[in-house]
Amino acid sequence: MSTTKKPKINTDKLTVAVLIPCWNEEQSIKKTINACLQQTRKADQIVVVDDCSTDKTPEILKTFGNKITVVRPDVRTGNKSGAQEYGMKFVTTDIVITTDGDTLMHPDFIAEISKEFHDPKVGAAAGYVKSLKYNWLTRCRAFEYSTSQNIHKLAQSYMNYMYVIPGAAGAFLTKVFRDHLKFDHDTLTEDLDFTYKLHKAGKRVAYNRKAIVYTQDPMTLHAYMNQMRRWLGGGWQNLMKHKTMEMKPAQALEISLIYIEGVVFSMLLFIVPLVSLKYMMYMLGYYFLVAFVFSAYAAFKERRADLVLAPIPYMFLMYVNSYIFLEQMVKEVILREKNMTWFKPERANL
Repeated sequence: MSTTKKPKINTDKLTVAVLIPCWNEEQSIKKTINACLQQTRKADQIVVVDDCSTDKTPEILKTFGNKITVVRPDVRTGNKSGAQEYGMKFVTTDIVITTDGDTLMHPDFIAEISKEFHDPKVGAAAGYVKSLKYNWLTRCRAFEYSTSQNIHKLAQSYMNYMYVIPGAAGAFLTKVFRDHLKFDHDTLTEDLDFTYKLHKAGKRVAYNRKAIVYTQDPMTLHAYMNQMRRWLGGGWQNLMKHKTMEMKPAQALEISLIYIEGVVFSMLLFIVPLVSLKYMMYMLGYYFLVAFVFSAYAAFKERRADLVLAPIPYMFLMYVNSYIFLEQMVKEVILREKNMTWFKPERANL
C-alpha cells in the first residue's frame, strides 16, 4: 500500500479574504478595518457586510472607498450568521478569514493564520483571542482566555480535536467552507456548529497561538450574562444537534470533559453548601488556590500583572457561569425550549 504523503501547499500563492459582518458598529468598525488594512501580509479582499445599520456605520464605510468591498442585504438578517451567509456570496479567494466588527487583528494575523494551510489535510484554522482591557469583568475574561487557549486548546490541538474555532479569529479554505459547511441558522453559536461539521467531514482544524486578535468583551454584568447564555445555550444546542456524530476517542474524551465535568462541578457548587458549610469552604479554598496558580501563569503569559487579581472576582463569576450552564441545560436539553434570541453585544470606542 502506498504511503506517499501529499506535498505541502505553498500558502504564499493562496489568496485571502477577510469577512466582517457588522450592524451599528460606529464606535469600532473604523479601527477594525484599519487593522485589516495594516497587515504585514495584505488581504486580497476585505468584505464588510453592513446588515442595514441605522447609525453612522454606512458613512464610515464609505470613507474607505475601493479599499474594501461593502455589501448590504435588502432586508436586515438580524444576526451574525445571517450576515456572514450573505457576505460569503461575494468572497472570491482561496482562504476566508472571519472576524467581528469590534475586533482588532494583530498586524501579523493574516501572515500567521495562512501558514496553517500548508498541510493539505487542514480545512480551517483557529487563532488566539485576547480581551481588550476595560474593567474587572474583562480582566476575568482575559484570565479565562489565557487559561483555555494555552492549556485546553493547546491540548486539543495535540489530540487533533479543536473544540471550537473562535468566531472572531477563524480561517477556512473557501472551497471546504462551501463544500462542507452551511448556515443552518438553528443554533446560537455558528462557529461551534461549523467546527462540529468540519470534524464530521474529516477535515483537520489547526491552531496557531501567534495569530492574535483583540476583542471587546462585555463590560457590564447584564451584557456578560447575555453573552454566556448565548455561548452556553449554543453549546447545548450543538451537542444535541450533533449527538449522533461518530467520534474518535480523543473527541469523545474532550466532549465528556466539557459537559459531564461541567454538570458535576456546577451542581456541586450549589449542593455542597446545603450539606456542609465546612466542605464548601474547603472546596472554594482549593479552587481559589488553583485559580491563583493559573492567574499567575496568565499574568506571565499575557504580560499583564493585573491578571493576578482575577481569581478574586472570578469566584463570583464561577457561580454565575455555573448557574447559566445548568439553566441552559434544563432549557435546551430537558425542556427543549430552544432559544434563538440574539443579543447584540454592547460596544465601546476602541
